[in-house]
Amino acid sequence: MRFKNIFLAAAAALLLSGCGAQYYLYGLFGPDHHYLAADGPAASVQAPPVPGSPEDRKDFETLLDWQAKRTEADCGRAKAQATADYDKFFGDVSPFPDPLPPEASKILFRVYYDSGRAVSAAKKRFARKRPFRRDKAIEPCLGRIGGLAYPSGHATMSRVFALLLSDLAPAARGAFLARADQAALNRVIGGVHHPSDIEAGKLLGNAIYAGLLKEPAFREDLEKLKPLLKPQ
Repeated sequence: MRFKNIFLAAAAALLLSGCGAQYYLYGLFGPDHHYLAADGPAASVQAPPVPGSPEDRKDFETLLDWQAKRTEADCGRAKAQATADYDKFFGDVSPFPDPLPPEASKILFRVYYDSGRAVSAAKKRFARKRPFRRDKAIEPCLGRIGGLAYPSGHATMSRVFALLLSDLAPAARGAFLARADQAALNRVIGGVHHPSDIEAGKLLGNAIYAGLLKEPAFREDLEKLKPLLKPQ
């Protein structure tokens, strides 16, 4: 049991440190329990724009516009969130103490893991390539990273966490959602996601959180998080 717990702790740390790490760990480790299955929220994701359609062309127009006007500082901020890290998304506005209390880390791990499974299922379903693999004119300042594009994992994860935090600290809802929106936009600025990937990620995040709220186990854990918040 102790051996298993050590590996689960390591898996949690890696999962909370970035979207990239999660996909390598899903088949090896998992949390002590799941809130919901991956296929439910993933099934809500609509197909991406058809290649060459007006919507698809608009994606590339927006990407090229950002590519032309982005600054080194813009790319720097996007690189700072290259991994989907809770602290990088919400660190200075987090309602939790720093470092995160162990119970909060455990619950966030469960949320992250289940959300990531839904993202992975949707990505595999549509298998949309990243924009720089579809058009050589796209020059990503985040590097030619691997993985699939649709929906955006960063947009999904930051949205789920923003909604969760909003339920814990409603007065800061605007700040949480703004941070999630910026984290998602940074993926377009960095040239690794189409704008439609971002919108699909946000919608998937909404669907995941709506699904979580229907689960008694999640609602119980949400209540457990409230006493862990920083004093007001």
